[in-house]
Amino acid sequence: MSIEQALAFHTEAFRAVALWTGLSLLFILWLSMRISAGRRKLKVSVGDGGHPALTASTRAFGNAIEYVPLALVALAVVAVFYSAAIVHAVGGAFFIGRVLHAWGMGQEKQPAVGRMLGMILTYLTFIGSAGLLIFAAVF
Repeated sequence: MSIEQALAFHTEAFRAVALWTGLSLLFILWLSMRISAGRRKLKVSVGDGGHPALTASTRAFGNAIEYVPLALVALAVVAVFYSAAIVHAVGGAFFIGRVLHAWGMGQEKQPAVGRMLGMILTYLTFIGSAGLLIFAAVF
């Protein structure tokens, strides 16, 4: 592979990382804004005031903050070794998983299907990323 080909390969892969990172940032901002709107509506300054809907919004945000940063770091390292198509597959599955999880958290009946599917997709993308990275490091 020539220098030009390698540069194009990595540029495309990192553009894929940029897409999923940008979407994740907007998603986290949206989750945060849902909490702020809920607090204003319910006149709660700090915490959830014992309101289940606000508790669910807060946990959806907290859960995203717990998973998204590490997933994006993994995605960036995956882009060093693999194509943009792989980055899009992992990033897309992870993003869909996070959206499903947040939507499921807002459902009245728990555990909600979206929440469970979201966590399954999140776990699968973590396992897949780990496998890809270990493979790249060993082979």
